[in-house]
Amino acid sequence: MYDIVFISYKEPQADENYSRLKERFPLAKRVHGVKGIHSAHIAAAKKSFTKMFWIVDGDAVIQNDFDFSYQVPDHQLDHVHVWRSLNPINDLVYGYGGVKLFPKKLTLKMDTSKPDMTTSISDKFRAMPEISNITKFNTDPFSTWRSAFRECVKLSSQVINRQKSAETLERLEIWSTVGQEREFGSYAIAGAIAGKEYGSNNKDNPEALYKINDFDWLEDRFNEQCK
Repeated sequence: MYDIVFISYKEPQADENYSRLKERFPLAKRVHGVKGIHSAHIAAAKKSFTKMFWIVDGDAVIQNDFDFSYQVPDHQLDHVHVWRSLNPINDLVYGYGGVKLFPKKLTLKMDTSKPDMTTSISDKFRAMPEISNITKFNTDPFSTWRSAFRECVKLSSQVINRQKSAETLERLEIWSTVGQEREFGSYAIAGAIAGKEYGSNNKDNPEALYKINDFDWLEDRFNEQCK
């Protein structure tokens, strides 16, 4: 098996999610409180002793049938692998928040200037069909807004390589309109709408886009718009 590393920052249910992961996979490791998404993933790579390593986000609730047993073919050891995740507010299923499998050496020397961390590791990507987890980001108003804002900035600015325009537009529409009745759903929709606008307005401004990885900046923006 490859090393499993759980990355958390300030997710309200991170301790619970990590405990649940450890119950099934006792050798799972944790990186907690490292500021900056790129830095946190580099720290995770340093904790790993295997050539590939799994990443589980702090808000991920792993599916009971997902077992981290996948073995990467030799010709794909330089690929980023991303599994699918279920969104608990709008029921979208795609790579957002899914479990990832990264090459250690490439992660250690990733391009930290890119807004989207996953595509800063390798230009070789494999989308995996299996659902790995529920991304339980709707735990409080700010966490919900922040998650929706960040994802919709990425979608609308098209910073993620290999985006398909029609698929992106459909996802943006669903993020921006669906799930009002779900827990903290109104904050997800508000964050999605704000993120869609910010990403569209700053699609040619890498410095502005990079700010979505600064959680203090995100919290200030949330407080301005939602309080």
